[in-house]
Amino acid sequence: MTFVVTEACIRCKYTDCVDVCPTDAFREGPNFLAIDPEDCIDCALCVPECPVQAIYADADVPGDQQDFVALNAELARAWPAITRSHAALPDAEAWAPVKFKRTELKR
Repeated sequence: MTFVVTEACIRCKYTDCVDVCPTDAFREGPNFLAIDPEDCIDCALCVPECPVQAIYADADVPGDQQDFVALNAELARAWPAITRSHAALPDAEAWAPVKFKRTELKR
């Protein structure tokens, strides 16, 4: 099992989760975070840290978000590791309640 970042993270990119990850499994893109399934040790420490509830165990990812399991693995291979938190995106609060934002994902 691994943990997966889902659509709620897009255009928010809160990084509270990064500070608690013992294996530095998070990867950072322009407006989204991904979890490298090769580095994730299934500790679940990141889940309660996410203010937009974007992180799920792969077995618990909602049905309409299942494609994010493969997407996290793909993006983790291309994006650099992030090991320290920083400020969320400037308009994160405005984007946090938005439900459908897949088209906003920047690779």
